[in-house]
Amino acid sequence: MATGNGNLITSIDQLRALYGAPTDVSLAKEIDHVSDHYRAFIEAAPFFALATVGPEGLDCSPRGDAPGFVRVADRKTLLVPDRRGNNRIDSLRNIMRDPRVALLFLIPGIGETLRVDGHATLSIDPELLKRFVVNGKTPNCVIVVSVEHVFYQCTKAIIRSQLWDPSRHVDRKTLPTAGQILAGVSAGRLGGAEHDKGHAERTLAKLY
Repeated sequence: MATGNGNLITSIDQLRALYGAPTDVSLAKEIDHVSDHYRAFIEAAPFFALATVGPEGLDCSPRGDAPGFVRVADRKTLLVPDRRGNNRIDSLRNIMRDPRVALLFLIPGIGETLRVDGHATLSIDPELLKRFVVNGKTPNCVIVVSVEHVFYQCTKAIIRSQLWDPSRHVDRKTLPTAGQILAGVSAGRLGGAEHDKGHAERTLAKLY
C-alpha cells in the first residue's frame, strides 16, 4: 500500500477540493433540536450505536431494546436507560470525563438513519429510573443526552450494503463462536465448547 506523503490528504482545503461543496439539502436537514419528524424516527428505532471519547481513546457501543426505549423528554433532551451489559462501562467512563456523544439510530427495513450529536450526563434519580423498569428490573442509570445537532442520513449506505435484505443474511455457523473467539484470544484459558454450551440461554436470561 502506497502511504507516502504524496498519497495522503494533509489539509482541509485539499479534502474539500476532492469532494466539492455539500448540497443545500445535506446542510438544511441538520437542526439543533428534535423535531416532530425526527422524533418519529427515534421512537421507531430499536437500536442505536453510541460513540464516546475518553482519555484511553474512543468507544462505540451497541444499544438496543424495544422501539421507543430512547425517550424524547423534550426537543433538546433524550433519555437512554443503561441496560444490563458486561460491566466494562467503557461508554459510561468516557462520559464521566468527556461528555461529548454521538448516536446513530437504525430502524429495520428503513433506509434512512438518524444521527444525533450532543453532550451527556448520567442520572440515578429514583423517579427517572422507575420510568424505565422492564420485567421488574431497573437500569443502573439513565444517560441524559443534551441534543446539539440532529440530521438524517440518506439511504445510500443501507442500499449498498443490502443490510435489510434477508437473502443477504449471514449464517451464524459460518463465523467463529463466542467460545472459539475467547479460546483464541486467551490461549485456551477461557471459552471453548463449554462456554458455547447454553450461551444463547444465558444471554436471554440476562437481558435486563
